[in-house]
Amino acid sequence: MSIQVFILSKLMEGNNYPYKVKKELSEFIPLDKLTRLTESKLYYHFESLTKHGYIEVVEVIKEEHRPDKQVFAITDKGRKEFPQKIYKLFEKGDSIRDFLPGLENIKYVDRSKIVEILERKIDGIHADWEKTKDFGKRVKGDHNNETIIHFVRDYFSTRTEHTLHWMEELVNLIKEGKI
Repeated sequence: MSIQVFILSKLMEGNNYPYKVKKELSEFIPLDKLTRLTESKLYYHFESLTKHGYIEVVEVIKEEHRPDKQVFAITDKGRKEFPQKIYKLFEKGDSIRDFLPGLENIKYVDRSKIVEILERKIDGIHADWEKTKDFGKRVKGDHNNETIIHFVRDYFSTRTEHTLHWMEELVNLIKEGKI
């Protein structure tokens, strides 16, 4: 999903071809390293977007002793779908890292809708944490289990607090118009 958002965002700026998009993607965030994005995966996303009618080939550049370059453009259907893909990215994401391509393209969506999505996520994290934070009291075991229980509880507690802090910070920055 995030790769497709990135591809569409590049095509919103102008026509482009897959290799150049991959290079730009790697400059933005080394997603090729973080997600093991290969050229075949990138071309798969271009094919998928083309199949759905969101992008189309507008030019083929032929160079001697090199493979042909297909230059793509976003279609009207793609322009209409682009904000929906950004909303889905926020709805499905679980961390700030998941939201980065959406944040980079927040100008194409209704910020208040993004805030609503994030506030629902924050509420969900709070609710899940309330259900699970006392799990160590419900588990009985020997001394070794107790150490593991404390370790796991502390890990998830810290991770949850960290996630909540940054999600709430993100909501505030969007509300203030700083993002």
